[in-house]
Amino acid sequence: MNVVAPDPDADTFQLLPAIDVRGGRVVRLRQGDYAQETRYDDAPLVLARRYAEAGAGWLHLVDLDAARAGGYTLAPLLAQLTRTTGLRVQTGGGVRDERDVATLLEAGATRVVIGSVAVREPALVAGWLRRFGPERITVALDARQDATGRWQLPTAGWTRDSDSALEPLLLHYVDAGLRHLLCTDIARDGMLAGPNLELYTQLQAIAPRVQLQASGGIRDVADIVATRDAGCAAAILGKALLDGRFALGEALPEERPC
Repeated sequence: MNVVAPDPDADTFQLLPAIDVRGGRVVRLRQGDYAQETRYDDAPLVLARRYAEAGAGWLHLVDLDAARAGGYTLAPLLAQLTRTTGLRVQTGGGVRDERDVATLLEAGATRVVIGSVAVREPALVAGWLRRFGPERITVALDARQDATGRWQLPTAGWTRDSDSALEPLLLHYVDAGLRHLLCTDIARDGMLAGPNLELYTQLQAIAPRVQLQASGGIRDVADIVATRDAGCAAAILGKALLDGRFALGEALPEERPC
């Protein structure tokens, strides 16, 4: 087992600018729909350097091609990012087995995001939490609410439905020692509709010791403050930051003790 020192910022609310990469370009999807893509001019490394220069400590890096098809492709970019920017990188997309996790950690990732496999094979991923340690794994349980109000967990870049539900699977991972949970309300992703604070409050009640990362819908600094006040440990900043609705420097002062 890899022994990892506790994160010194564990009790501080964190902001993670997001860079989603598809075909080598920075993009954003609407509600995870690959047919509704917005492309941005900056290359991923250029954008990451800009975030680092603005004072970011973390980056959330997603391989969208691999999220749907498997086979993480951004290891060279990840290594260059961690070598040249000083950012701590949380990254995922297409992580399917233990070797993938090890490869990303060796390439410089601080945490590896596990999504589809965490839904399909929870016993396997629980083993990874023990093998690599809970500080090195972020489980992504991204959810879509059905007509009955049940939170379901799509996989494969949110393109395939599953039979798993959010609450029982979260409790499974709590029992396995989960430390970091990323949860996106898929209906709000890329929509600038505001974060789902009710969902995050419910998750805090279910798993109060888990460090919850809010993702999807954040429009402005007020939304960032609201996620922090709802008990989240971190917020992922995507479309609003890319579209210039606020500058990263305006948001970073909100990184303070929870």
